[in-house]
Amino acid sequence: MGRWAWMGRQVVRQIWFRAALISLFGVGLALVAAFVGPYLPANVHGRLGQDAVGTILQIMASSMLAVTTFSLTAMVSAYGSATQLATPRATQLLIGDPTSQNALSTFLGAFVFSVVGIIGLQSSVYGDSGRVVLFSGTVLVVAVVVVTLLRWIGHITGFGRMGDVIDRVEDAAAEAMQAFSVDPRLGGRPAVPVPAGATPVLPEATGYVTHIDVASLGSIARQRDLVIHVAALPGTLVHPTRPLLHVEGDPGEDRETLETTLANAFAIERHRRFDQDPRLGLIALSEIASRALSPATNDPGTAIEVLNALLRVLLHLPPDEPEGEALAERPPVHVPRPTLDDMLTDAFRPLIREGTAEIEVTIRLAKTLHALRAARPYAAPSVARVIARLDRAARGTIADAGDLADYEAAHR
Repeated sequence: MGRWAWMGRQVVRQIWFRAALISLFGVGLALVAAFVGPYLPANVHGRLGQDAVGTILQIMASSMLAVTTFSLTAMVSAYGSATQLATPRATQLLIGDPTSQNALSTFLGAFVFSVVGIIGLQSSVYGDSGRVVLFSGTVLVVAVVVVTLLRWIGHITGFGRMGDVIDRVEDAAAEAMQAFSVDPRLGGRPAVPVPAGATPVLPEATGYVTHIDVASLGSIARQRDLVIHVAALPGTLVHPTRPLLHVEGDPGEDRETLETTLANAFAIERHRRFDQDPRLGLIALSEIASRALSPATNDPGTAIEVLNALLRVLLHLPPDEPEGEALAERPPVHVPRPTLDDMLTDAFRPLIREGTAEIEVTIRLAKTLHALRAARPYAAPSVARVIARLDRAARGTIADAGDLADYEAAHR
């Protein structure tokens, strides 16, 4: 995905975008009645009860303002609940929830439509035919609000709850892992050793890399006859002394301009995002389980649910060996990739540290790891190292002889 397409996708996900769009639609619908009304037949105004439109608009304006305020309060409460009970990394997924955004935007748009309609009526903008059009638009808005309200009532009952948060994080992690399995190199070539004379390109900002436009890097590399070695993957914390990439070849006289253009292919933000960062989903899931296993919470059932989610996500893991397709067609941009060991460490290290105190979680950990090793033979060496770490931690923690026997049975 190119940089501009990625930026557009981020804008569309923002809650203000849909709210502004639907509010503008409400304003447009209210104004259309004033312009379309004169073109309607003269006898149309007598056939409908458009005299009640002012009362309906007043009722809708007052009620939609209250519903909008309540919906916003419920959404903020869900964000806080997810932050406290699950992980702050899940908040961005709740904020981007399309159902809640559509509900809030619809209620706000209906309120704006009502206010503009009332102003038009009080200003005598609408004639008799215009009131007919306004009445028809009001009926349409009321129907949309009722349908949205019914969906919102069903949605808010589980919005932000622990199960909902786990499902959202799992879906985001699975989507990122699927994209990673399809193209682990983001459209580039496998990483190779960086030559000693390669020129490093440093960022001006400090933050996490959230997106890399490899196509743009490839276009520049082909035009300038360069070879680019990416040094910072999405999810990497960079700063003015941490290179984003290394350039192999002669950058030319406009070296500073070239370095700025190359650096602009990297999106750097204060917080990590799930899109091109498959490790973030694993980290978020493990954080949920780790918090559930803390002495203050002591919820092994949630940790077991997270283990089930981790297994489903990790079944999308691609092998570590290079891809079999012809790499000559790809741009001369060499991109490293996270190893299986890195991803399994992200997923299971917190659970091994916290979970061996709970025999139920320890047994499920063993079963999950063995299932992963059986389902993905190419990951067997990496999974075996995690199993060995779990075995050492379990035998050093489990004191009860019966619990130890149950663990050994699961381990066998």
